[in-house]
Amino acid sequence: MVNPFFKNSGPFKISDILQLMNIDDLEIDNDQKITDIKDLLTSEKNDITFFHSKKYKHLAKNTKASFCITTESLKNELPENCKSLIVKNVLVSTSKVTSKFYPSSIYDYFDYTVQDITETKFKDKVKFGKNVLISNNVTIGSNCLIGHNTIIEQNVSIGDNCSIGSNVILRNSLINNNVSVLDNCVIGKHGFGFFPINEKNLRYPHIGIVIIGENSEIGCGCTIDRGSMSNTVIGKNTFLDNQVHIAHNVKIGENSIIAGQVGIAGSSILGNNVRIGGQAGISGHLTIGNNVEIAGGSGVIKDISDNSKVMGYPAKNIRDFLKDNK
Repeated sequence: MVNPFFKNSGPFKISDILQLMNIDDLEIDNDQKITDIKDLLTSEKNDITFFHSKKYKHLAKNTKASFCITTESLKNELPENCKSLIVKNVLVSTSKVTSKFYPSSIYDYFDYTVQDITETKFKDKVKFGKNVLISNNVTIGSNCLIGHNTIIEQNVSIGDNCSIGSNVILRNSLINNNVSVLDNCVIGKHGFGFFPINEKNLRYPHIGIVIIGENSEIGCGCTIDRGSMSNTVIGKNTFLDNQVHIAHNVKIGENSIIAGQVGIAGSSILGNNVRIGGQAGISGHLTIGNNVEIAGGSGVIKDISDNSKVMGYPAKNIRDFLKDNK
């Protein structure tokens, strides 16, 4: 369930995909149909995937994809069933291919299909404030509250007993039961993904969604970006303080608490029972273990193992930090 809201325009012939990347002279069946583009983990036969960093070689060696966009230095990490497609810039080529399969996922223009809630089927089902707008393909469970000036754009599912605050914008999100989203949040917009090419920025499509687990709370002014190739996930019973930014593809486990003004960069994975103090920053593509505590103001730039307590910049074991800063 990576992209339930974006229509796949495929399948396409592999020759059409190769043309996008200026690749030729491959000894393959040019009429072979490619069904979808997915990440290394979820790809199946007749899919195309991408592999741009040795950090993911453990996934690359087991991918089921038929083709993989990669580099000369990484191609030998792929299994025999996966044909390597060698390019200079993997992410730029992946962006072009993803745009072909999912052209509607590139930009997030305002949703012109919204209607005042009083003109929708939810008018007698939901308690709501003034100037609430609801779009198509929205479901809302029982006993929900929606505050003033909130816009629920297309492709949103809200469970039972949820409270959505005022001045909130939601799209491309699945919100489970008993979730509170406080005022001024923006959830489900595309992430900050683009590449400079010839003095122009090529925007990366975002075909994932945001999933918020049950009994969670999202504090005022938080921004949670939807995933690019996978989903952005907030585990159940996880609480975010005010003004927290969760970037695309981030996955946060269950029972975690994140204090105000924390920023978590794209594709980092946090375990269960994680505690993060205010104004801490976590770099992208990191793995933070279970039961980890990160002190306020820390800068995390490498993986952290289970049951660790860290602080400082760069973040290190709390005992070492205190010893070095007597």
